[in-house]
Amino acid sequence: MPRPTDGPDRPVPGDRPPPQGRAHEPDLRHHGDAETRDEGAALTDLAVNVRAGTPPEWLRARIAASLDGLAAYPDGRAARRAVAARHGLPIECVLLTAGAAEAFVLVARGLAGRRPVVVHPQFTEPESALRDAGRPVARVLLRPEDGFRLRAGDVPADADLVVVGNPVNPTSVLHPAGVLEELARPGRTLVVDEAFMDAVPGERESLAPLVGRLPGRLVVLRSLTKTWGLAGLRVGYVLAGPEDVRRLARHQPLWAVSTPALAAAEACCAPEALQEAEAAAKRFADDRAYLAARLAALPSDRRLAPVEPAEGPFLLVWHPDAAGVRERLRDRGFAVRRGDTFPGLGGEWLRIAVRDRATTDRLVAALATL
Repeated sequence: MPRPTDGPDRPVPGDRPPPQGRAHEPDLRHHGDAETRDEGAALTDLAVNVRAGTPPEWLRARIAASLDGLAAYPDGRAARRAVAARHGLPIECVLLTAGAAEAFVLVARGLAGRRPVVVHPQFTEPESALRDAGRPVARVLLRPEDGFRLRAGDVPADADLVVVGNPVNPTSVLHPAGVLEELARPGRTLVVDEAFMDAVPGERESLAPLVGRLPGRLVVLRSLTKTWGLAGLRVGYVLAGPEDVRRLARHQPLWAVSTPALAAAEACCAPEALQEAEAAAKRFADDRAYLAARLAALPSDRRLAPVEPAEGPFLLVWHPDAAGVRERLRDRGFAVRRGDTFPGLGGEWLRIAVRDRATTDRLVAALATL
């Protein structure tokens, strides 16, 4: 598979110049929801990695019931206890946040050192948050010819903050826990973005059980947005050592997580909810395999080559004219995520969310006509 080109000729928003030596930068503030914002089009959304048909009715009911308590200030104790119990950790190791995006800001303000490194391609908000905090971010760019797989030796030894996704958005690569453990060392903060880990059957390779047990600092970030369809509610959490939780909390405004979001966090950590999430993860795996097989069966000039093995609820695919494919799919009613806004990817990449098989069949039928 060809190596990706540099990103588009678009500066990062803001008044700071791009890092020295980079004349042009990907648009780090571009996200999948931008692909669907077209008032004149009814698009099938394959750009946003949120499980379709969510939130489920029982979760809607729990959130609706919480509205009776809106006159009181939010009380996060029950939700923190639920998250702590879900991961087998003390409550002091849990910080609730307004989505994982807020957690990146807190890390950038409260834990970042002098030599932060972000492993790319991955979700761009961690780098944006570090830059906004005035941190000089260095990048480790994983290569398509290596399957975007990380080796511990890829990260500079002097990095005192390392941010890595697992499974990775947008590549759908799941790094072995052992490789990530090798990154932990005294004097370093290792931040693992596990926003999609609950979409992996068994949550294998998660570092959440190792919080407080590795050298240096380990910070694991989780989101309830993806599996439960709560992007509009903004709810996630941090798992870290008690002192790190306190340091992060000092940079968080009072009552940062709303009462409905707290109700959702508590509900999604219940045993029945975890069983439902596991069943959804297994469906994702089956539907992802079906999507990859259907794409592989297309004629060579229309084939979208996926990065495999994939473990997230999406596929990263390569095509020499990915930008043109994206526009022609849009004309046929499908929104897919452009890849060139991720550092390390170029205009030949697209990300496609995993949906049910009927939606995949419609997508493949559209691709066959391009």
